Amino acid sequence: MLSEVPLGDSGAADAHGYPRPQMRRKHWESLNGSWEFAIDSEGLAIGPEDIQFSASILVPFAPETPLSGVGAVGLHRACWYRRTLGVPTDLGDHERLILRFGAVDYEATVFLDDSPVCWHEGGYTPFFVDITDHVKGKSEVTIVVRAEDDPFDLTKPRGKQDWQLHPHSIWYPRTSGIWQTVWMERLSDTHIAHLRWTPSLERWEIGLEARIARGRRRAARLSVRLSAGDVILADDVYSVITDEVNRRIALSDPGIDDFRNQLLWTPEVPTLISARLCLMDEAGAMLDEVYSYTALRSVAVQGNNLLLNGRPYRLRMVLDQGYWPDGGMTAPNDAALRQDVELAKRMGFNGVRKHQKLEDPRYLYWADRLGLVVWEEMPSAYRFTHRAIRRVATQWIEAIERDGSHPCIICWVPFNESWGVPNLPDNQAERHYVHSLYYLTKSLDPSRPVVGNDGWESTATDIIGIHDYTADPHRLENRYSSSVLPNALQRERPGGRILVLEGHNAAVPMVLSEFGGITIRRANEPVWGYSLCFSPEDLAHRYAALLAVVGGLETMAGYCYTQFADTYQEANGLLYADRTPKFSMVEMSRATRQHSYDSPTHELIEQTAQQGGIPPNGGPKIGDS
Repeated sequence: MLSEVPLGDSGAADAHGYPRPQMRRKHWESLNGSWEFAIDSEGLAIGPEDIQFSASILVPFAPETPLSGVGAVGLHRACWYRRTLGVPTDLGDHERLILRFGAVDYEATVFLDDSPVCWHEGGYTPFFVDITDHVKGKSEVTIVVRAEDDPFDLTKPRGKQDWQLHPHSIWYPRTSGIWQTVWMERLSDTHIAHLRWTPSLERWEIGLEARIARGRRRAARLSVRLSAGDVILADDVYSVITDEVNRRIALSDPGIDDFRNQLLWTPEVPTLISARLCLMDEAGAMLDEVYSYTALRSVAVQGNNLLLNGRPYRLRMVLDQGYWPDGGMTAPNDAALRQDVELAKRMGFNGVRKHQKLEDPRYLYWADRLGLVVWEEMPSAYRFTHRAIRRVATQWIEAIERDGSHPCIICWVPFNESWGVPNLPDNQAERHYVHSLYYLTKSLDPSRPVVGNDGWESTATDIIGIHDYTADPHRLENRYSSSVLPNALQRERPGGRILVLEGHNAAVPMVLSEFGGITIRRANEPVWGYSLCFSPEDLAHRYAALLAVVGGLETMAGYCYTQFADTYQEANGLLYADRTPKFSMVEMSRATRQHSYDSPTHELIEQTAQQGGIPPNGGPKIGDS
């Protein structure tokens, strides 16, 4: 049965925390835990009656992972889940019971008491089903989920999931079935269905888009309160005329930079603005109550700079695959997600490039709260077909809708290294595809830069992302110094690919968005990396030498080192897979940050925070949710 869970306690009912941290409600029930399970190797079963449930699985871990209790590493076509649960018997005429799934890879069909009620395509994005009409008059219901995931299908967005039985090169074990939290909410039939926050520093205001699901009771007013700690920033009531409320919430501009900086979100001072929204009917009765948060910050590009809150901000990022040894794409618990954010900061980085994965919203919550910028990247399909175009575009729209309000996200990346568009320089249709997703992304979210195709063959982009695994730091320095860079963009071909396609305006910021990839050689153990070293001490020396050059390149707006942690056979992390550092974290941070204060902005922000009593670099802050 649904119970009230304290919103501040992420582990009260579920070790993975409240699944939608920017749309939190008090009454919810996690359905994580033991489910009945079966593998349908050929995917021939049509309904639950065709399946013999002979095993169990621990949701939300994929069946390929040890933590699931299954460890099914074969190339199965489909898998099935079943669970019987109690449902409220006192649902009112104006109440709805909503079943939600964080992510199921790849096509999910949901059955209630053997009747199909929902179908969703897309392994990285959420979906829900209203089960109210199916449970009326019942005290319990049996949920069955069929997850179909063709292991050989290269037209679907699959990211780093291998299509071979044994993971090879830079590809990893597959993920099939449920891999994010399943939960249930009890709502009024008229409720807030979606929120989108869009800050504007130019106007010193917060944009609000609230979509309203309309039931038989008419919503009349929406109350919105924004606060930072004990300070009320806005407390407004808006009339609900249609099923969408769009408002600009004006804040009082403090005018003085010291006070402005305390309210702005940066990785150094990640101030969050708490939000409470109440939807009321014409008589003033509460229909829905949602707790959320937002932040004041802006992202833009100007010349060869990336601007954060109107000032140049140099990126020190690390490539993060988002895998765990025992959980695959699913973190063991919410504490592990928080730990990964904290570790990246302790290593000296101010951001991560989440590679080929749409990360769990709980990770984005911790990045918002603790202060870490994120490049969000669409998992790639590997063929260029009409079906692949439809699948990628549809799920990219869903991703932007899900994550668009997170202040930590400062960049969208629809393509990586021409994956899915292998003939980009010569195929006009493929180039139109990249252009179309670039402009679609800019239409859906004009507030953030978009990297059309990260790595090389830039054609439609706000930032040129360059992938170059040259091991010699002096060659990198010579290749990307200001005196030779214009010619290098047309001449150099790291990875065998030209960096900028003909006709593209290269007058945008550049980021060395993949480099390094150094692996420590291991005796009698096959590992993969871009270059080899021979000991932790050797790795520390080579890392410091690389960062001494790359961190100081005036032509670059920042960098992204490969990578955060070892991931299966790709053992080129600064951390081992269990998150143990390969050499001293103090030494690592010192090397990462050796050029971090080439702009006075960072020092100003941290000094302002300390003077105002807001501790920088993590810890409780005003507006923490």
